[in-house]
Amino acid sequence: MFHSLDFLKRTARVACVGSALLIAGGWPALATTIQRVTSPGGVEAWLVEDQTLPIIALNFAFVNGSTQDPAGKEGAASLMAASLNEGAGDLDSAAYQARMEELAISVNFDAGTDQTYGSLRTLTGTRDEAFEMLRLAVNEPRFDADAVERMRAQILAGLKQAEEDPDSVASRSFMEAAFPGHPYSRPGNGTLASMATLTPEDLKAQRQKLFVREGLVIGVVGAIDAKTLAPLLDTVFGPLPEKSSLPKIADVTPKTGERITRTMDVPQTTILIGVPGLKREDKDYQAAFLMDHILGGGSFTSWLYEEVREKRGLSYGAGSDLVPYAHTGLLFASAATRADRAGETLDIILAQFKRMAETGPTAEELAKAKAFLTGSYALRFDTSGKIASQLVALQTAKLGIDYFDRRNAEIEAVTLDDVKRVAKRLLENAAPLVVTVGPAAS
Repeated sequence: MFHSLDFLKRTARVACVGSALLIAGGWPALATTIQRVTSPGGVEAWLVEDQTLPIIALNFAFVNGSTQDPAGKEGAASLMAASLNEGAGDLDSAAYQARMEELAISVNFDAGTDQTYGSLRTLTGTRDEAFEMLRLAVNEPRFDADAVERMRAQILAGLKQAEEDPDSVASRSFMEAAFPGHPYSRPGNGTLASMATLTPEDLKAQRQKLFVREGLVIGVVGAIDAKTLAPLLDTVFGPLPEKSSLPKIADVTPKTGERITRTMDVPQTTILIGVPGLKREDKDYQAAFLMDHILGGGSFTSWLYEEVREKRGLSYGAGSDLVPYAHTGLLFASAATRADRAGETLDIILAQFKRMAETGPTAEELAKAKAFLTGSYALRFDTSGKIASQLVALQTAKLGIDYFDRRNAEIEAVTLDDVKRVAKRLLENAAPLVVTVGPAAS
């Protein structure tokens, strides 16, 4: 519904990008104990063994992502990730893809802002072959010129489309203004110019720098036990370098207080508003998440939805989201409306920011938010792949292997005073960064 927010979250792809999932309820009923598995070579994974179905889902994340793209080579991590399963070892792209189809497995990769992700899905009958295919993609990708060109063409098509999409333009303009000179200001998929310059050698160099065991996190769910999993971890990840030589990315506070207007010939004006948020480890994060749910994250029950859509019909939807990155945090709100009503819509959203800072929610609103967030989580975990993804998110956010056991109590422990305090912390006297993209009349 809130397209600019969705775009920013996809761009971020921090492990806590599922932070709403991680803090939205208890451990689903289908899950059992999370086991900490350490391979003979020292590779660690978190495992939920479930023998119900003959399926294994493995997700993993390396600690760096597109923020480590060299200057002038923005998009290197993205193109590298897209090309990893396009041929590896002795198998060219056609042979690798045919082998995956024959085995009924999937091996996929994706580059986010702060992490680079991978996943494997396989049936138990083809387990060993599937892990070998993953090993090849992780350690011996080919980056053949023809395969790289196909992936480049797909990304370039997306970049061209994004230039005509107001949500994408708003999101990119926001990040450039909020983080001048910081890697967060650079587009993860690169630009038309930078993407055109990347070579297979650039991708090889990027893989070598990003794929290290330091900071690697792994989540596994399905019909496999710890004894069987341990040596397979070494098979795939054991050959990787232990340490990274990449520079550390600095923490950064977003620059706000500016209003930016971009003119586009589109039917509506997109509005994107942001203020500094919280990193996931902040002690106020749970209270802030509850506050955001009431403000705009709760969709049909939120203040923004009620004031912007229900009372005034200004937009199909208006909402907010608390987005933690590895090196900063942001609180966003967005809406899309008629160009001649954009100013009115913006004023209403800012008025709700002020209202939250000055009065906060009622006790009844907080109770309803808690009930929803503690009761809806299990609905998000209907596949082993989703659970494996959350095991990775849990580790990257450093929330602890017992987080699912204690999470509901943490939410219930948040008081009305806590929510009001964090609302003042984030929104009192806030000078938001505002980006509007739409017709000149706005």
